[in-house]
Amino acid sequence: MAQAKRKKRFFNVEIPIIGRTTQVQAYELKELDWRHIKYDLTRILKGKSILLTVKINIKDEKAEIIAKEIKILPYYLKRLTRKGTSYVENSFLANCKNSQIRIKPFLITRKKVSRRIRKALREASEKELQEYVKNKSSEEIFDDILRNKLQKGLSMKLKKIYPLSVCEIRILKVEHFLKN
Repeated sequence: MAQAKRKKRFFNVEIPIIGRTTQVQAYELKELDWRHIKYDLTRILKGKSILLTVKINIKDEKAEIIAKEIKILPYYLKRLTRKGTSYVENSFLANCKNSQIRIKPFLITRKKVSRRIRKALREASEKELQEYVKNKSSEEIFDDILRNKLQKGLSMKLKKIYPLSVCEIRILKVEHFLKN
């Protein structure tokens, strides 16, 4: 007995963080549950090469999006780094209202600086970011990074230690969601 052929269809999925709708292909809507989508935001953010990873969650026959990771692509960071400058990187876990997130800031100074200044910038950025995220949800933090609000505020605070030419959040990743 022959089996009936199934045909893949496109389902519209709303991504509220960026205010866009995308189409995902599957046989039925239930197959999209827990599927990850990578979305390139380069054109939306005028050349700032960012890759957004989201997870689809199906609730009541409707697809919801949960942001999992935002990442600046390496070629963009290499283009920003100039000769005669120092860069500072860090990686740490922080707790926000609804999840535990990993934050990796990337700072570039205007000139070459000593190890002591780089250490001071690293510690101050971690302290400021821990303080910033503790009373916000992960969705608000993702939104602030896309609108450059978080980076601008961090740059102003770190300017007192040493002026920066670039202050970016290289990676923001949700490690796991906290139980309420």
